[in-house]
Amino acid sequence: MTKICSYCGSAASDESRFCSKCGKEFPNTLVCSGCGRPLNATDRFCAYCGRPTGVAPDNSASLQASSTDMPQPTSNNNLVSPPVDFNVRGVAFRMIPVTGGTFMMGGTLMEMAHASDDEYPAHQVTLDSFMIGETEVTQELWTAVMGKNPSHYRNVDNLPVDHVSWYDCQEFLEKLNEMTGQTFRLPTEAEWEFAARGGNLSRGYKFSGSDIIDEVAWYEYNGDEQTHPVATMKPNELGLYDMTGNVWEWCQDRYGEYSEQPQVNPKGAERGGERVMRGGGMGEYENDCRNSMRSSDSKYSDDNLVGLRLAL
Repeated sequence: MTKICSYCGSAASDESRFCSKCGKEFPNTLVCSGCGRPLNATDRFCAYCGRPTGVAPDNSASLQASSTDMPQPTSNNNLVSPPVDFNVRGVAFRMIPVTGGTFMMGGTLMEMAHASDDEYPAHQVTLDSFMIGETEVTQELWTAVMGKNPSHYRNVDNLPVDHVSWYDCQEFLEKLNEMTGQTFRLPTEAEWEFAARGGNLSRGYKFSGSDIIDEVAWYEYNGDEQTHPVATMKPNELGLYDMTGNVWEWCQDRYGEYSEQPQVNPKGAERGGERVMRGGGMGEYENDCRNSMRSSDSKYSDDNLVGLRLAL
């Protein structure tokens, strides 16, 4: 069995008394490195916050799938790549690498009192490594690519673009890829939630980067009925800003019901007319900005406070 240091997040064998990286003594009782709650020796995920515990998987029916059904990500979870910077017509933006891993997606026990029906069942998801935007796409970047600014809220530098449809985002991505030679896209819903929760560095927070929403988000009670410049709040464990609040963010997936079965790199529902939105916005109440909260709209709708975040 492997246990995780609650101070620095490093892994150690069950026999270790002290963390080899930071020297902190391990408690006699196994606890979640995210939320600090006690764990059973066989728990692979914290039942409260969903954070992986580091316990090796049991190859029995607990996974409900064989190793051939559940391929593991090719990346090494202990390796962290540096951010990658891009520049389009003088507008700089940064992509943050997210090392692949396994997590519990949806309404864990942490969200039980607040979660909507579509957040259930919580289910195991394994993802390959990917990259995601450090911030929401700004109006400056959108204008540099598209030549116009559709946003309702303007006149302040570094505001996120808003009032764009999912279809608008596809046009933006096509042009951005022509200009950069890259393959930028929208994140899948699973990638979005994994990144919002902090990836493999997750501390098990309710919101992206904190249990105190005012530390990380512009929302109903501090938003002043307007969007705010990106990266002015505290980032999450991966260094991502505004995953909670400011503007809703489109995902690539069609909206649909969750399955209780373990999944690898899920792409969403096969059918459906609506696309997923995540993260909440500056006009939403606290409960609508949780990491597992889901929403959706027509891919042609551009009359809401919705923007986007790049993935690669």
